[in-house]
Amino acid sequence: MNGPSLMVSLENYLKLSVAREQTITANMANVDTPGYRTVDIDFDRELQRAMKDGAKAESAMETTPVAHEVEGLMERPDGNNVSLDREGLSLAETQLHYAAAVQLLKHQFHNMLAAINGGN
Repeated sequence: MNGPSLMVSLENYLKLSVAREQTITANMANVDTPGYRTVDIDFDRELQRAMKDGAKAESAMETTPVAHEVEGLMERPDGNNVSLDREGLSLAETQLHYAAAVQLLKHQFHNMLAAINGGN
């Protein structure tokens, strides 16, 4: 996979990373909200959906990724189950994935510029 299809895939990956980061930061912001339940995006499933739909549309991330409640987390007496440790780790992982995708996208643009300039 290269060229436009790789660019579309990277675009979808970046959009999904941003959506996951927003979900994680919303969890962190609600750490003290009684009854708040941690939600997350199944990144792998949503990425597979985006890649499958990518063949049908220029950008497959036209629909919002589905956030689901995370099961199995320790619940506090107020009903909140947000763990800042878990969310911080998830945020760091998502940011690393985002940075890697940006580097790949940057490399693609560099290759296109080199091709336009005749390989110089």
